[in-house]
Amino acid sequence: MPVPKDEFDQLPPCDFYTPAELFEDDRMYTVYEIARLLQGLEPDADIDRETEDILLDWAIPWVMVNADDLVVAEPRDEGEPGFYGLKDE
Repeated sequence: MPVPKDEFDQLPPCDFYTPAELFEDDRMYTVYEIARLLQGLEPDADIDRETEDILLDWAIPWVMVNADDLVVAEPRDEGEPGFYGLKDE
């Protein structure tokens, strides 16, 4: 159920990192690592499965919105996810 805005102490803007702010130029990241980075965590941070699922709900649309600035690498083997990185200028 929607709630009034005045029930909250702060309402900061809903800003997300750009790919250039989030990624290192020479690195490729899985969507799981991207999910952690978007929350200010290290890419290899140990989080529980339930939290990871919630973070993925943010990361997948972020990848789609920023697709023009990204490159994609197919998984190296069947059990591995794909990778995303910065598109070269």
